[in-house]
Amino acid sequence: MISGGHDRSGWAIKGPLCEGWPINHFVGDPTTDTLWASGGGEWHGAGIWRSADDGETWSVVRLTKGTMDDWAANDPGFAQMIGWTDEPTPFGDTFSQIWSLCHAHGTLYAGTKPAGLLASRDGGETWEKLHGLTDHPSAESWNPGAAGLVLHTIVPHPSNPKTLWVGISAAGVFATEDGGVTWERRNRLSNVEACEDNPHPAAPRDGEIGHCVHNMMRAPGTSDLIYQQNHHGVWRSADGGRSWDDITTGLPSTFGFPIRVHPRDPDTIWTLPLNGDSAGRFPPDAAAAVWRSRDGGKSWQDMREGLPQEACFFTVLRQAMAGDDREPAGVYFGTNSGSVYASLNEGDSWQEIARHIPTILSLEVLDRR
Repeated sequence: MISGGHDRSGWAIKGPLCEGWPINHFVGDPTTDTLWASGGGEWHGAGIWRSADDGETWSVVRLTKGTMDDWAANDPGFAQMIGWTDEPTPFGDTFSQIWSLCHAHGTLYAGTKPAGLLASRDGGETWEKLHGLTDHPSAESWNPGAAGLVLHTIVPHPSNPKTLWVGISAAGVFATEDGGVTWERRNRLSNVEACEDNPHPAAPRDGEIGHCVHNMMRAPGTSDLIYQQNHHGVWRSADGGRSWDDITTGLPSTFGFPIRVHPRDPDTIWTLPLNGDSAGRFPPDAAAAVWRSRDGGKSWQDMREGLPQEACFFTVLRQAMAGDDREPAGVYFGTNSGSVYASLNEGDSWQEIARHIPTILSLEVLDRR
């Protein structure tokens, strides 16, 4: 955890936390000061850690078992060493990790690997699976991305608790308007002709955007305006994902992971292009830049001040860009080389606020003013 003062300075690092578990995502509820961190893997199984004291102490709810359970069941000495008990996990071994979290309207959601969606109505103590998503008629055709078949993005509606969007790699965007009972697949292209010449086998085709959505975010306001960074470009939907427009023109690459939308201006967005799927996945020309649009993706500007412009080979992953709602808005991103960069002026300039920490898989901002 990285914390700073009310003036967004004096940054300090706290950790390691959660007994060294691999952590994929982190969210918090500023009204109760509750924090949740999700992760796990083949060794631990999947679990969600919870802190009610600003991260000083943590407890875990284990959702599936891992290899360590098999070891401990057959080795009493090892079981004693790690404090293992034979209490069954609620979901057996049906998934190995929690990849994403979202807290909205009193419900905590969790996205799993393989792709599934869980919900908790009691702050993460107990969980249910929303079978309507994994029972979708298209489920048998879902294909894993490079990191597996993961549900990595959960987007809530700000006022309607029954409306939710999720992103699955590599199955695309799904939306529910009845609280998760039924789901609609939303990948339709609105400008098919613009994508006809893309030669990649998984690129937009057959009237749909590429199914490997990397990250998406709803814009502020009453309209269901959503932006998406896909494996094959940046996209804009003015109708809640029912149709998508390609807004990649002006960017140096179609490939990237994160997308960020301004907290008040629906036309201001940021993304961080990388040089390509199989070209190393680092900034083009090994010079870092966050690209900003002030007109909803019609034009783009590269923001480089304070970022490394030589021999820069880091990657910024799908959940590793975040923001605050200050004036001016702050934007933050973390790298797989263990640095965190912050802009306190909406991307005009950047400063490194942390370095030499482990690979950053996700970055979220919890603003306690």
